Amino acid sequence: MAKIHELDDLDRQILSILMTDAKMAYTDIAKQLQVSGGTVHVRMKKLEEVGIVKGARLEVDEAKLGYDIISFIGIFLEKSSLYEDVIRQINQIPEVVNAYYTTGNYSIFTKIICKDTDDLRKLLSEKIQAISGIQRTETLIALEERIDRPISLDVKNTQDR
Repeated sequence: MAKIHELDDLDRQILSILMTDAKMAYTDIAKQLQVSGGTVHVRMKKLEEVGIVKGARLEVDEAKLGYDIISFIGIFLEKSSLYEDVIRQINQIPEVVNAYYTTGNYSIFTKIICKDTDDLRKLLSEKIQAISGIQRTETLIALEERIDRPISLDVKNTQDR
């Protein structure tokens, strides 16, 4: 289990703002929280050093780039001892954007983004199901995404400080 770093209210407020808008300038955050820009910068540096902040990502609309199919693939392994080798091979497939080692029916659960159903079919038959150690797969195609948000931090109102 990962060591939990204790956050104070200011850390939580800074994270909450940046999780909503990662492009917001530290000076704007500082104004909103009534602290100095240097304070925000030092806090963020500390959060990076302890591994809470792992980077920033650009969010894009995959559909507008021609990727219209989001699917989830449950992978059944022949033996759980094959996990490391299989996940190493899955990591080489660019369409796999998330992969989880899970309990329950599947050994591995992945999120895949493809251009169309033909692309998904080829990905399954030529790449994923061709990996040694995979017994079988089960595919779910997402029809719509309604919720996509970061975890909500317990943040107190700025006036309460």
